[in-house]
Amino acid sequence: MAANYNNSAWFYDRLSRVVYGRALVNAQVYLLQYIEPNSNILIVGGGTGWILEELSRVYPSGLNITYIEVSAKMTALSKKRNVGGNRVTFINDAIENIVLPADFDVVITPFLFDNFAEQTMQKVFNHINGLLKPTGLWLNTDFQLTGKWWQNGLLKSMFLFFKAWCGIEASKLPGIEKQFEENGYKTIAQKTFFGDFVISKVYRLSEP
Repeated sequence: MAANYNNSAWFYDRLSRVVYGRALVNAQVYLLQYIEPNSNILIVGGGTGWILEELSRVYPSGLNITYIEVSAKMTALSKKRNVGGNRVTFINDAIENIVLPADFDVVITPFLFDNFAEQTMQKVFNHINGLLKPTGLWLNTDFQLTGKWWQNGLLKSMFLFFKAWCGIEASKLPGIEKQFEENGYKTIAQKTFFGDFVISKVYRLSEP
């Protein structure tokens, strides 16, 4: 059974601000500068949908966005967002259950893969990988461990909390970076946040 954030939809953003300030927001907003106008965008695991409003500030119109979120309550919150003149298609389901054309210019996966055990992460990754154009951009934000003493404790606390509240299957970070490398992706930009605990990366398979 897939993790579902229905139970945390009403407090998720506030909780993240208490723990991380604006770091999780800033980490995702950093990536938006790499999106080209009029892009066809796939967002997987968009949560409460605030990223849609940030996108509309950068691109008031012209974007075609497919927004995938497994939580019905998160999806309902996302539908209330101001998306400007951009076109947004909302789909309330797990990404691996959805058949879509392989014509996306950009894929955005914000804190998606840390929900999964290794085998599930690979399955989800492969499904998303098949939807991105060969020259498209994959914008990924997630946690990482860099050896700082506090990171492991905070990560374990998050896993325990969201396992209890939302049923996530992960108890440790899967090999996210290794998965990108093994599938031939190159990092073309990156930035870390919150004491290097959060990393945002722009990946591409091949140059346009």
